[in-house]
Amino acid sequence: MKSEFESFDAVVVGGGQAGLAAGYYLARRNLPFVILDASRRIGDTWRSRWDSLLLFTPARLSGLPGWPFQGRHGSEFPSKDETAAYIEAYAKEFNLPVQSGVTVDRVVKEGGRFVVSTGDRRILADNVVVATGPFQKPKIPAFATELDPGILHLHSSAYRNPAQLRSGAALVVRAGNSGGELAMEICRAGHKTWLSGRVTGEETPFAVGSLPDKLLTPVFWFVGNRLLTTKSSAGRKMRDKSLTMGWPLVRVRNEAIAAAGIERVPRTVGVKYGAPLLEDGRVMEVPNIIWATGYTEDFGWIELPLLGGDGRLAHERGVVSSHPGLYFIGNLYLYSPTSALLGGVGRDAEYIVNHLASRSKSAAASNGIDDVCGRDVGARVLPRIDVS
Repeated sequence: MKSEFESFDAVVVGGGQAGLAAGYYLARRNLPFVILDASRRIGDTWRSRWDSLLLFTPARLSGLPGWPFQGRHGSEFPSKDETAAYIEAYAKEFNLPVQSGVTVDRVVKEGGRFVVSTGDRRILADNVVVATGPFQKPKIPAFATELDPGILHLHSSAYRNPAQLRSGAALVVRAGNSGGELAMEICRAGHKTWLSGRVTGEETPFAVGSLPDKLLTPVFWFVGNRLLTTKSSAGRKMRDKSLTMGWPLVRVRNEAIAAAGIERVPRTVGVKYGAPLLEDGRVMEVPNIIWATGYTEDFGWIELPLLGGDGRLAHERGVVSSHPGLYFIGNLYLYSPTSALLGGVGRDAEYIVNHLASRSKSAAASNGIDDVCGRDVGARVLPRIDVS
């Protein structure tokens, strides 16, 4: 007995802002596609973050292509729940074909097409757009397993609010934007707080919301979005630095951290006597640790060689030339500092979809199809083939 495959021009893996932006342009091209998202509901990735999280870009710079951010305006920073609601409404506004609760287990290439596996389901695709974003696998130091069991330690992805913490002091590890904001929140809740890590710079010298900040933010956005791209030597230098050192502080200022009574301490480098060990040899006796240490990318489910000689994903503006038809979007500094942000992902989406459409049109022409963009956007069904 034969079973059947679904077939699309494109499968988008991930239904967050990157996947929806790609979907917006795929729909405009009238290409048959589907968006597969592991979350039960569109926007759940945002809903699952800590309670007080706000975007690090104001509403006016946080709109996806074709629709400004809804619910907040101007220089206001949207909350994580407002962001989730906007993303969910965006998918409905443009009737994007998102299938929620679908986890992609495997992507392989057979006979010039991709086979996307999700459970017992198999989908054939000419193109795969990987839009799983930069927040995939929480990065926690290996030495964390050596901590005393009596210490509560949480990655920022599992932290919701200070009520989770035990009585006593807290050590927040890594002093980037997330670490700085979490340290401030925990300190205000009455916990003696240490912030571990290198002191980062600040995006602007002006207080967030001040008149100079409001006037200069669009200028900084233009510089980051248009000038500091990977096409320029300055952009490539910034990419390399940001991917290893982190980003400058946006809302929380180093001065405010000091004024709150938060003590800055060196990097956390290991464990001694079951407690966190600092770079200067000090052992921190704390009952709470928050790992604001970021995330690592996880593409193990794509069974294709992806990395270049530098150990990074090998691509050019999200186009993987070594595997025609494979694209990435939403990654940190894919093309510019704004590539992973709501307001910046649209440009990258338009670029890769233009590339994808040109490729699809060439393939259609070689098969005698006149207009690849004129077909119904529903799935085609093909006889099952052996891809084991």
